[in-house]
Amino acid sequence: MLLGALTSATSLAQAPAPAAGAPIRIGMIEGLSGPFANTGEAVFRNLVWATERVNARGGVKLPASQGGNRPLVIERFDSKGQTEEALSALRSAQDRGITIVTQGNSSAAASALIDAINKHNERDSGRQMLFLNYSAVDPVLTNEKCSFWHFRFDAHADMRMSALMHVLREDKQLKNIYLIGQDYSFGQAVLREARSQLAAQRPDVKIVGDELHPVARVKDFLPYAAKIKASGAQAVLTGNWGNDLTLLVKAARESGFDGTFYTFYGNALGAPAAMGEAGIGKVIAVADWFPNVLTPESEAFYKAFRQRFPNPADDYVHMRMQLMIESLAQAIERAGATGPVNAATIAAQLEKADVTLAGQRARMRGADHQFQQSLAVAVMDRQGTPGVKFDVEGSGYGFRVIRNLSAQQAEQPHTCTMQRP
Repeated sequence: MLLGALTSATSLAQAPAPAAGAPIRIGMIEGLSGPFANTGEAVFRNLVWATERVNARGGVKLPASQGGNRPLVIERFDSKGQTEEALSALRSAQDRGITIVTQGNSSAAASALIDAINKHNERDSGRQMLFLNYSAVDPVLTNEKCSFWHFRFDAHADMRMSALMHVLREDKQLKNIYLIGQDYSFGQAVLREARSQLAAQRPDVKIVGDELHPVARVKDFLPYAAKIKASGAQAVLTGNWGNDLTLLVKAARESGFDGTFYTFYGNALGAPAAMGEAGIGKVIAVADWFPNVLTPESEAFYKAFRQRFPNPADDYVHMRMQLMIESLAQAIERAGATGPVNAATIAAQLEKADVTLAGQRARMRGADHQFQQSLAVAVMDRQGTPGVKFDVEGSGYGFRVIRNLSAQQAEQPHTCTMQRP
């Protein structure tokens, strides 16, 4: 299960850091084999690139009494896309003395990790752990299940849905919509919130389909696509990700469905290429950042990533993962300036994280540990059209930003009652 720090991907080997102290190890628990392995590897590239940036400026700066400047290192643990394997990976990280873990590509796994870390930290106060979450967006994780030891750096599903609704509610031609998602906590939360927000903002729109499908087990989505087309839906709304999204949009194209896709993740991992010309003006996605946010700082940021990872298949960069590592480095340095560095003192500083990178500023809300950042909604178009300087994965298609929401506009209330040690 333990793949080791950078050992299975020698092309990503981190250059020796100028920091001289012992490395600060971050355990990445992610599906690195199985149907969602491509998403796990994409996360790994992002985290490696983020730590390289910190290490290039001398690493995390700590007093000499605490080891001086120290580099960040990512160690990989393969969850195989399974919750039980994620828990086993957590135990392996604990056995190796790792006190900071990160995960995101499953809200079910994230929920289990939160519970396990809460119990571990209560039992073993000398080896307490932090959990940094970059993608698990079930709203419950920073509401009913909020934890002092867990920090979410992605906008949760309700925040993403609200951003999509800023565009959907203006589609006056839309009368019928089909809801489809993955049958686990996140997919269920997406469809639940879709029903709620549609009822509130577009009660005139009829939901003509509402179904869940098994996660990572459907190989042929044509039967689902046939139902979508037969329903008379003019649009599909889905939180699907990874192959479950790519196969869905590919099947929809093959079935002749010509409606709009409102998606959480339709801007990457093969989805644009799968949709092809049929997706132009039809695939809408929401994210914290897009390559075609055409400011000089953003453009330089994206070009630097593409220079680091020139293979078109590796074109999957997330600003939030970069901001997460920047927040961690900031919190460790601030903790070290006031005393011993451990999970509790880092967490106390992470609650106050406020970072800026490539013109994108974000802050952590201490009350529930939900990162607050701007969101954007974009529509698929041909590369070279106005607003689409960059394509996705060499497909010839990119995403043109059509709506920007400030962090204040994207923010939502919470129900967290934080229990602090």
